[in-house]
Amino acid sequence: MHSFVAVAASVAAIGLPIALAGPAAATESCPTAAPAGGGTPEWTLAGATGSVAVTGSTATAAPRVDVSAPFSVTQTQVQTLQAGDGPVVPGSAKVSVCYMGVNGRDGSVFDSSYRRGAPVDFPLNGVVPGFQKAIAGQKVGSTVAVAMTSEDGYPDGQPSAGIRPGDTLVFAIKILSAAG
Repeated sequence: MHSFVAVAASVAAIGLPIALAGPAAATESCPTAAPAGGGTPEWTLAGATGSVAVTGSTATAAPRVDVSAPFSVTQTQVQTLQAGDGPVVPGSAKVSVCYMGVNGRDGSVFDSSYRRGAPVDFPLNGVVPGFQKAIAGQKVGSTVAVAMTSEDGYPDGQPSAGIRPGDTLVFAIKILSAAG
């Protein structure tokens, strides 16, 4: 079990106010096993520079995000990797998700609830715009990916996560639940 402080520090990388972030109440977990090598990615995107290939998580493995760095986009793009069959997530929802964040500049994973093995709960109005755009309007149970501009992520950077001003970020997200 991870402490609230560790979870709060890690979710700061996606722009959550620490007072609102905490371990998920759901009994679900995020798979910690490395994804299988090979296979066909569910989303491949050529950016303004570089490219990214994303394969969503499975019941037993974390997602795979392969970056040809430096990867950048000029507008935020969202792709549903695996459609869920739950209700549509409203923009004001509190959600429980598993996620992995990758920096397009160098392909490094800067935050991952998969590494911790536990989902995180947060209100959508408490995260960076690109994360909101990825989740709002999707169905619960969906796995999505987003390549977000710096403006939709951290225009001024996030030094504690190794994010510099101008960095494009890529997230692979599994939406476990939504309320409200």
